[in-house]
Amino acid sequence: MISIVIPVFNEEKSLKELYQRINNVLKKDWEIIFVDDGSTDSSALQISKIAEKDKRVSLSSLSRHLGKAKALMKGFQNSKGEIVVTLDADLQDEPEEIPKFLAKIDEGYDLVNGWKKQRKDSLLVVLFSRILNFFISKFTALKIHDINCGFKAYKKSVVTSLNLYGDLYRFIPILAVNKGFRVIEIGVSHAPRKYSHSKYGLFKGFQGFFDIFTILFLTKFKDRPLHFFGPFGFLLFLTGFFISLYLTILWLQGESIGRRPLLILGLLLIITGIQIFTTGLLAELIISVFHEKRNEKNYHRDS
Repeated sequence: MISIVIPVFNEEKSLKELYQRINNVLKKDWEIIFVDDGSTDSSALQISKIAEKDKRVSLSSLSRHLGKAKALMKGFQNSKGEIVVTLDADLQDEPEEIPKFLAKIDEGYDLVNGWKKQRKDSLLVVLFSRILNFFISKFTALKIHDINCGFKAYKKSVVTSLNLYGDLYRFIPILAVNKGFRVIEIGVSHAPRKYSHSKYGLFKGFQGFFDIFTILFLTKFKDRPLHFFGPFGFLLFLTGFFISLYLTILWLQGESIGRRPLLILGLLLIITGIQIFTTGLLAELIISVFHEKRNEKNYHRDS
């Protein structure tokens, strides 16, 4: 069984063609799960009409527009297939390439990520995507070209391990690699939009850079938060300390430092540095207590 999970947000004109093209490509047992993410057009109605004629098609609806992460999680939870394929509903991902993904799954990979080598998007979207992918390749162990491509294939074990929220759907390959799954990237075609307009704006692009810090924290520092907060706190404290030391030397030489803005800056840096470092220590204590409780629970269960 192959499950096709498709998040939908205002894509009424493309849905019928998308269904027909998937139906023409897949020969094995399959299902399509459309997840309506609070569309304000007739997307849900169009999907319902398709589902009435083909029982392999189903509609799951979110209560309101909650974002792609929630839509994907809803689709994953309802999927029955041993392999799950995700693609966007705007026809920019070409369903005819699904067999390429399935072939890589058959080779033993757990997640196959698409790479849109020649994007048919606006210059702004392409620019932000390339910058985001550059930073991802620099700060993580995963070296792929298109982290945010929605065209993916997963083994069921990968899907059940994911807990997506916010914009974490962008970094699914990193989350999978961090859990020990095998990830590979393949080139895919990218068609220009036929009907709808892009939902990717300037604000969304800037959000991606903050999401990098989130994913770094979750993958590298989740169990050692002091390693994340400590260097920042220590650097601020050290800077404030040397500023204060410099001002102290001036004061000992008879100069007045009471009205110098540098004095306030030095004190603020020291206080802020101590607070950030202390935050890391408290986080370490919380993590330590959590692991102790979990180990105690496992010990009592075994005994």
